[in-house]
Amino acid sequence: MDESGPTEPPPTPWELPTREQLADHDPDHDLIAIGADLEPGTVLAAYRRGLFPMPEGPRIGWWSPADRGVLRLDGLRVSRSLRRSLRDFEVRVDTAFDDVMAACGDPSRSGAWIDQRIRTAYNELHRLGWAHSVETWQDGRLVGGLYGVAIGGLFAGESMFHHVRDASKVALVSLVDLLRDAHAADRLVDVQWSTPHLESLGIEEISREEYVGGLARLLAVPLPQVFARRAEGGGPLPASDGHQ
Repeated sequence: MDESGPTEPPPTPWELPTREQLADHDPDHDLIAIGADLEPGTVLAAYRRGLFPMPEGPRIGWWSPADRGVLRLDGLRVSRSLRRSLRDFEVRVDTAFDDVMAACGDPSRSGAWIDQRIRTAYNELHRLGWAHSVETWQDGRLVGGLYGVAIGGLFAGESMFHHVRDASKVALVSLVDLLRDAHAADRLVDVQWSTPHLESLGIEEISREEYVGGLARLLAVPLPQVFARRAEGGGPLPASDGHQ
């Protein structure tokens, strides 16, 4: 990645479901299709339609939850204790992308799904400038973070981890701060599925139809500057104040 922003890869040769087809898909099923590949053009085309990849046995599954977990920037909730925790971490962007992926994919974690195929695919997306990590550090040690894909006004969060209390939450708060600019009202963080933990931070659920129906407008929003112009290697960010 360089100062000119992300590089568009060759288009996918696969025929993926359209947004209209996804909007009409059976609401009892989150898994939409199986197969294809994890080439950058395929993965980006999937995100632009409302899909994301996760392994389904030896093949790749393409998912679009009927109830999508999303965070609107003005919906972020920062507790008093989390606000205090913000002062305990240094936040960096894109300085340890593969290390974040490795920690998120630790096979000892419950529900671990990030295998070498996924790591290879997202490292390539990172090299091209589409995938990014937001990292929390203490005393020079990576202790938490998240990674995802930024396209226009969408940040599609893939996974997060923490080795220290609140480290992943601080990464999410810092991500939201990064996205707060003149287009903040038009940006969205997609977390795929909601959980009680995420709901405590302001995540809400919307229907698949609503999610894919808003993608065209969402993808037309300019990338935030930190992802549009950040050179590979990244660097530390100013401390977040955790404002809402």
